[in-house]
Amino acid sequence: MINYKKYVQGRWSPICLMSMLLAGCSQQSDNINQTKTLANEQNYQNVLTLTDFNQKKLPVNVIESGASFQHQLSGNDGELSIDFSSDVYRSAVVLQPETPWNFATTDEVHLAIDAKNPGTESIQLYISISDVPKSELPAGNAAGTRTSAANYSVNLAPGESGTYFVILKGKFVDADSGIRENPVPWKTNDEMFYWRYGKSNIDLSAVTEVSFLTRGNLTSKPIVIDNVRLRKNPEYSLAYLENIVDEFGQNAKQDFPTKIHSLTELQAVAKKELAMLESEGRMKDRSKFGGWKSGPKFEGTGYFRTKKVDGQWWMVDPEGYLFFSHGVANVRMANTTTTTGIDFKDDSVRYVDPNEVTPEDSIGIVKVSDEVMKSRYVSSTLRNNMFNWLPEYDDPLAEHYSYRRSVHRGPIKSGETFSFYRANLERRYGETEEKSYIKKWEDVTLSRMENWGFTSFGNWVDPAFYPNERVPYFANGWIIGDYKTLASEHDVWSPLPDPFDKEFVKRAKITIDVIAEEIKGSPWCVGVFVDNEKSWGFPDGTIKERYGVILTTLTLNDEDSPAKEAFTGYLKNKYHDVSKLNSAWNQNLGSWKELSKGVDIKEYPDALVDDISYMLEMLSEEYFKVVHDTLEAVLPNHLYMGARMANFGMPKETIKASVKYSDVLSFNIYEEGVQPAEWSFLNDIDLPTVIGEFHIGATKGTGLLHPGLVQADDQMDRANMYKAYMTSVAAHKNMVGAHWFQYLDSPLTGRTYDGEPYNVGFVSTTDIPYPAMVEAAKSFNRSIYSKRYNKEF
Repeated sequence: MINYKKYVQGRWSPICLMSMLLAGCSQQSDNINQTKTLANEQNYQNVLTLTDFNQKKLPVNVIESGASFQHQLSGNDGELSIDFSSDVYRSAVVLQPETPWNFATTDEVHLAIDAKNPGTESIQLYISISDVPKSELPAGNAAGTRTSAANYSVNLAPGESGTYFVILKGKFVDADSGIRENPVPWKTNDEMFYWRYGKSNIDLSAVTEVSFLTRGNLTSKPIVIDNVRLRKNPEYSLAYLENIVDEFGQNAKQDFPTKIHSLTELQAVAKKELAMLESEGRMKDRSKFGGWKSGPKFEGTGYFRTKKVDGQWWMVDPEGYLFFSHGVANVRMANTTTTTGIDFKDDSVRYVDPNEVTPEDSIGIVKVSDEVMKSRYVSSTLRNNMFNWLPEYDDPLAEHYSYRRSVHRGPIKSGETFSFYRANLERRYGETEEKSYIKKWEDVTLSRMENWGFTSFGNWVDPAFYPNERVPYFANGWIIGDYKTLASEHDVWSPLPDPFDKEFVKRAKITIDVIAEEIKGSPWCVGVFVDNEKSWGFPDGTIKERYGVILTTLTLNDEDSPAKEAFTGYLKNKYHDVSKLNSAWNQNLGSWKELSKGVDIKEYPDALVDDISYMLEMLSEEYFKVVHDTLEAVLPNHLYMGARMANFGMPKETIKASVKYSDVLSFNIYEEGVQPAEWSFLNDIDLPTVIGEFHIGATKGTGLLHPGLVQADDQMDRANMYKAYMTSVAAHKNMVGAHWFQYLDSPLTGRTYDGEPYNVGFVSTTDIPYPAMVEAAKSFNRSIYSKRYNKEF
């Protein structure tokens, strides 16, 4: 039986906001223990006990999948002790009932567990809930698959214990607020799991698995689980979503160390930081372009390049100094807005120019005309009621309203937005001339990068920074347009482009010509990223999860799909006679013409899997070839940085194609770090690699509603996890850099495009740096060059 005490690590002193922010007041680790009672503000009604581990013979099957467990029983008190391994990517223990559980017996319900962390490090504990019948699980995957379960996570500090819950059904789940995670809807001492990924509409009447797991751990970690039960939600209303945002864009219902309470306080903090940046200046021992000035010097070509030195890949800056690219990504205003719940009936505001080269979520502030404003109406009362304050349209701060013609998810498909971050910049620095606060922000941002020791920006830096000649940058572009696309049921962001379509080739040239014009051949541009996190298919899982885009394409008519036409041609050349294809694929096609019209595959013999694997490689290779060749024609001196593959879109076939055409491979790795087991394939690829995105967040001490994809316990833990992540990067022989996503926190009510409300910034929405993160970056960056060169990581 777990002893329910909450271990509180790293509490902030509430009396030193100003000195804490900018003069070194640190988080106090007073290790206070606070009793966390089970009988807290709510009297919960149990609906179903899955298991309390109090019996020698458990009512569930407990299955190890890359983890180990012990059922510890003392008298009538039991618990499940789990050790999660860092030797595998996904380490899990699975609870399976003899017959599926019915979680749908009441309209308001949540799953609760008691847990404690007996370890010395915090742990991001996932809970995965699946409705997939055991007979349909892929071999060797007892813990379900990436997309066939609903996955949530919570972080437990060392020594922390308590009750943790996942809301499965009710008004909370049904409320489409446009925020990736709503606030806890009732008063409680228990802690809520955050939504992470997977299938959001599982059949709660037929739950086949509840799994506890970790992903991508750098170290093995323990957890103790007890009393897994279903509880009825207490009474609550949607009023918990009202008036949650104050005039600075902060959480109006919470206090926290970096919270600003007045304009005077905001300006005083800014003034103090500016004085510090002026006093400390740029980090020492850096070349003009941010390389290692005291290290070995090689031939300077006038542009960035890559070089293998003593068995390790490096970049080399234009002057010939060794260079490791570490910085922050998404340094721009485009993602600072949040929807207000207002829209306009005049459709002209939603017109999209077919020749645009910038995706909707990457466009900056868009002004709405006075004529369009006359058609204003409230499109979402729920969204509109979240704000304590929004400026009147004749207020000077109305400058920071904008418009989005489309969004990825949420209760509205288009609408008015507002940028609290941008408004706070104007409040901080004033406006001595038109948009002078933006120019000041750009200068302060450059000074921060130099002072914090970052050697470059990451992806998605505002082109206004391109001429800066202080901090190197990466250019970027999206190939958008009216070309054919290829989709599957497992797409994450959007369908893949059809690279065999001539219109895609045309749009690639248009996009890359714009990039070339923006760069103007500058040596300060390290390289170019094109596109991001495409849904090529999962690296493992079911055949549909791995090759869904190919299977869907095969159902199309050749006349409607250039890619399908290419696949048909490949099969004709390989098999010559359709009867041979039928034999290999276990099909009954009457002719090649029947294949050309489209075929829906239901069975997956080995020969078919081999063929669709090759088709995925064909598709990937054509994409990378088009992008590479187009870049090479206009930007021959700049590195092609690849397509920033995510773990949901990095099958081996696509990686193989990327290797042929990329100067540097790029992956977005949202885990604790570069886990040796998961990323061992890089050892067989002799090519430099960069992490295009990573981050770690915590809701404690921020007022935000979701920590982000990788979760820390608090800001000090977040800083320590950042250093551990970067150490794993620097220690890898292929890695030549890593880019933190992103510069600033997401808006409290979620960024416009997809509702992310994450604590992922080095600065808050009031543009105040997080002290622990800044100190961690300085500490790591001071010695990155000497330590990596001497292989001390």
